[in-house]
Amino acid sequence: MSTTTVQTAAQADRPAATPTPPRVVRGRGERGPLASLTSHGILVLASVIALFPVAWLVFLSLGPDKDDYLHPGRIWGRMTLDNYAFVLQETSFFDWLKSSLIVSLGTTVIGVLVAATTGYAVSRMRFPGYKKFMWVLLVTQMFPVAVLMVPMYQILSELQLIDSYLGLILVYCSTAVPYCAWLLKGYFDTIPFEIDEAGRVDGLTPFGTFARLILPLAKPGLAVAAFYSFITAFGEVAFATTFMLDDQKYTLAVGLQSFVSEHDAQRNLMAATAVLIAIPVSAFFYLVQKNLVTGLTAGGTKG
Repeated sequence: MSTTTVQTAAQADRPAATPTPPRVVRGRGERGPLASLTSHGILVLASVIALFPVAWLVFLSLGPDKDDYLHPGRIWGRMTLDNYAFVLQETSFFDWLKSSLIVSLGTTVIGVLVAATTGYAVSRMRFPGYKKFMWVLLVTQMFPVAVLMVPMYQILSELQLIDSYLGLILVYCSTAVPYCAWLLKGYFDTIPFEIDEAGRVDGLTPFGTFARLILPLAKPGLAVAAFYSFITAFGEVAFATTFMLDDQKYTLAVGLQSFVSEHDAQRNLMAATAVLIAIPVSAFFYLVQKNLVTGLTAGGTKG
């Protein structure tokens, strides 16, 4: 018997080798089942933590008694909308809402306009002291409200703007403009300078270039600045309490304090008012949310 025949017979007697299954190769960005389950679990937990205070506030607003927050289990069988009816019918809620919208929208329009022109000027023009100017704006954010209250009151008193919407709008602009100017300056830095040059070649003035070419490209940044200015004015309490003397001109944040008496607090009515206050802010957020995330991330690439 030849050697070849012996080797062939030996190979025939061996069991067939089990084929090795192909190795699964994941592409970039793909996750395994365990990683996906973990990330989704973390996101669900974070969502519950974020939404729980809001849900708890709505739940307390449905309790008929001011002390239901001490025994929340009693609310389940006695839920009612009487708190909302009382706030809407028996208080100056709509006057507070009108004041809040006037002040907030006025701050948004004036603040964003001033911040946009300031940010564009610093981003495109090289005038003496332009870097120090931005740092001066930043320094103004370092002073607490208690320090600014007295000088601002004196200034508004001399201008006869105490207890006026315009005075409160200017005060809020002094808070919103510095931050928004920094934000928009960083966003304008991401827009190519060649667009400005093309506008000048076409015969546009610097302001025409800014209004017709740059602002349409800066909508995400403007949306972030508008949202910040709006919520800054809408939820502020200290300045509104000091500079607005007529209770019919109180903003919603100040009107909410009317449910806190010297000896007791009507927490059920406060909860209902807080829920109603959140509705205009939520509506404004819905209007700008498409550009909000883009504007928050784009301004941090340069500048």
